[in-house]
Amino acid sequence: MHQYKFILGILLASVFSGVFTLGGYLMLQEEEIKENISDKQHVVLSSYKDSEKETEPDYDSYVPQGLNFTEASEKVIPAVVHIKTRYSGKSAYSDLLDGMRDLFGDEEGNPHGPGTKLSSGSGVIISADGYIATNNHVVEGADAIEVVLNDKRSYRAVLVGTDPTTDLALLRINEHELPFVPYGNSDNVKPGQWVLAIGNPFDLTSTVTAGIVSAKARNIGIIKSRNAPQLNIESFIQTDAAVNPGNSGGALVDLKGNLIGINTAIATRTGYYAGYSFAVPVALVRKIMDDLLEFGEVQRALMGVSIIDVDARRADLYGLDKVEGVYIDNVTSGGGADEAGISPGDVILKINGVKVDNTSELQELVARNRPGDIIKVEYKRENEAKEVEVQLKNVNNTTDVIRSVKTRIVTVEKLGAEITAISDRDKEILNLENGLKIIRITEGKLRDARLEEGFIITHIDKMPLETPEDLIEAITNTNKELLLEGIYPDGQKVFYQLNLEEEEM
Repeated sequence: MHQYKFILGILLASVFSGVFTLGGYLMLQEEEIKENISDKQHVVLSSYKDSEKETEPDYDSYVPQGLNFTEASEKVIPAVVHIKTRYSGKSAYSDLLDGMRDLFGDEEGNPHGPGTKLSSGSGVIISADGYIATNNHVVEGADAIEVVLNDKRSYRAVLVGTDPTTDLALLRINEHELPFVPYGNSDNVKPGQWVLAIGNPFDLTSTVTAGIVSAKARNIGIIKSRNAPQLNIESFIQTDAAVNPGNSGGALVDLKGNLIGINTAIATRTGYYAGYSFAVPVALVRKIMDDLLEFGEVQRALMGVSIIDVDARRADLYGLDKVEGVYIDNVTSGGGADEAGISPGDVILKINGVKVDNTSELQELVARNRPGDIIKVEYKRENEAKEVEVQLKNVNNTTDVIRSVKTRIVTVEKLGAEITAISDRDKEILNLENGLKIIRITEGKLRDARLEEGFIITHIDKMPLETPEDLIEAITNTNKELLLEGIYPDGQKVFYQLNLEEEEM
């Protein structure tokens, strides 16, 4: 009996020892697993959500916080349009861009015969009632401009105005309640920040690419306006988001889907993406669009100075204590800077409290204003800091708003339309001597007669039209039917019978 108790004791001791050993091993293994998990948590980029049962993996779990591009993409894609342009062989503007290193793309398979050039680019809807921002080089000199929305709807676009000195243009289509991209703040954009470029490269619509901001206030010498080369402004946002031919005029947005720039150019020797792209900052875009809409042309504000970048050599040459600011080489007599007491040899440090380190930054900050606006300028003279207020002036050295008669937009309520005199470009392309372009059509007689925006009225009852007042006078002095004669931007000549009689209620 004692022998059995002894054997049973040994067995129980063995079992207890084994259980204790196994338990110790499991505890050690658990500690090791915890340690390994702890190590891994140091490299996890986002938190995983606990789940009681196995489910579909959450996409947000696989990207760092704030780097989910889908929200911005879904928000912006419907508001980026495909712009198609046509140029006749006789147009003096059809070959303007052949030497530019831009993002302009040509379509293949030209159905319009020899001598006609087709090109394409992108645009950004900036208001629900059909206004579209794009690049000037996308539409300059075009005989016809077509806008294709993301949902494939197509419209003939009206060119509201252009600014070659910033390579920007404003279009309008006859549509309402459109999706649009809200303006962001390009001043808050910083190098290293993630951005998205959305456009139509190679006619591939709704293409999204991602990258980071590489630098700001870049001047690459690509904008070459013919009329006022001294007023050219290049203060590009540089990114490494991939853009290619057809992306011109497209949107550069932050990860909230706010517009921070209009994609304009690439640095390349081949014509295709080679690492860097450049966008006009939205602070400048917004000002240019507002000017074109309100005045028909840009109200350029100037300090009245000639400026030079400061580098180490120039700092030593000019006797500066360090490399900073922008050096004033010359001052226009009677200009805003001259009247504020700024002189050649002074170094501008800040504009309205914003530090400036190169001429591009200074030009952009000044160009955001209009003639008559007052800015605060901090500068150094003989290494002594000073601050003054400068009233900006226009190219004529006055504070007047420059409003061109040819670009003046007039509302004709009786017809339900906004009209303007045609430009010299329209005259050259369409071989016209006179005419009034319809910028916008609302409810009224022209819509009833089935006219479309962009139509140019050349004659009314055989009488040539030169100014909006000619048309207003003609429709005011009669209540009968009138014959409108005109032409569309694609060269199609049309006659419309306009009934001015009021319907009896």
